[in-house]
Amino acid sequence: MTAAYFVLPLNGLGPHRPELSWTVFIVVLAAIACLLLLQIREVLLDRPDTHPVVVIVLLMFLSVLVFSATYYALARHAGAFVGLQTRLDALYFTVVTLATVGYGDIVPQSQTARLVTMLQILYSFVFLTAAATAVTRRLRSRVGDRLGHSEPP
Repeated sequence: MTAAYFVLPLNGLGPHRPELSWTVFIVVLAAIACLLLLQIREVLLDRPDTHPVVVIVLLMFLSVLVFSATYYALARHAGAFVGLQTRLDALYFTVVTLATVGYGDIVPQSQTARLVTMLQILYSFVFLTAAATAVTRRLRSRVGDRLGHSEPP
């Protein structure tokens, strides 16, 4: 997925084609969110024949790449960001935002860049936190099963 992110042609997206860019962004994020919710449901149902942890981790990583690609496409518009010029910069900014570190070396300047950054923060709070909680729950349950303990209520 990371290799695809670095070679995926993003020239058709960005400020010069806002309708297409927003549509792709919203549809892809909504699809990832729905898939995450389905996998979280699998964890909650605790079906032994499923393996949602791998899928959840891949979907979480994919959501990071979607935000990175969006930031990179937005940065092609002058004044959208200060300090974001490459795909690596966009990936770095996404991870720093996700980790709530905020070094300040890359700063969203335009209203659109700020909106997408706020969407990433909200998306992370809702979907990625729920997904990480589900992964932790599943792993604790599996470790408890192997040790002969049941998960505490």
